[in-house]
Amino acid sequence: MLRYLLALSAAGLALWWAPQGRWLLQFSPAVDPGRLLHQQELSQYSAAEPSKGLYLSLLGRVFDVGKGRKHYGPQGGYRFFTGRDASKAFVTGDFTEDGLTDDVSDLSPAQIVALYDWLTFYQKDYTPVGRLIGRFYTETGEPTDALRQVEASLAEGLRLKAQAEEENQQFPSCNSEWSSTSGGRVWCSTKSGGVHRDWTGVPRMLFSPGSGHTRCVCVQPDAQKQSNNPNLKEYKDCSTHAESCLLSQD
Repeated sequence: MLRYLLALSAAGLALWWAPQGRWLLQFSPAVDPGRLLHQQELSQYSAAEPSKGLYLSLLGRVFDVGKGRKHYGPQGGYRFFTGRDASKAFVTGDFTEDGLTDDVSDLSPAQIVALYDWLTFYQKDYTPVGRLIGRFYTETGEPTDALRQVEASLAEGLRLKAQAEEENQQFPSCNSEWSSTSGGRVWCSTKSGGVHRDWTGVPRMLFSPGSGHTRCVCVQPDAQKQSNNPNLKEYKDCSTHAESCLLSQD
């Protein structure tokens, strides 16, 4: 969670945990916006020569990436990010002209969280210049409605991420293997799913309501809360207390 707090601080945001069990974001107008640039000015700092330098914008935050010239210069693999705000491409990998856009309105909450990972990276490794006037910031450096929508999506993404991490602690994933000769097998261990614990558990199918998907998880068969979970199902032809189950190929 620390890296998200750093990213939010970089964007002039504060993150609070509300009693209702949700993340709340608050913009801090006291943060000095630094230099305010229009797109025309930012475009003068692209990899195309002649150039005044190398700047890029992410969610309206402008960074000097000149020290990474081998990556962002005329021959660099990331040169297309310079002189503009191409926020969406950081998570979609679409580096066409249509993809190199600052319109992130159709990104999922999880993708917005990934975008703030990038913001953290640039805040840590490169020099902040200021803010780009346009989609995310006004002429006076204030956040726009578009940025507030991004903030709301970030809060939802962090909530879902925390929920998934909590579920993974409660229901660690199984180990699994498959071969054309013996078929599939799932089993539990004290380290399966990347969760180190003092119990092994037994494999169960966990159904995710609304998605129609199932995944193999390790549960404690004698734990009352887990045994009463209606979304858990035993594997066919596998003993209730078996730590390993062969998967049916039908």
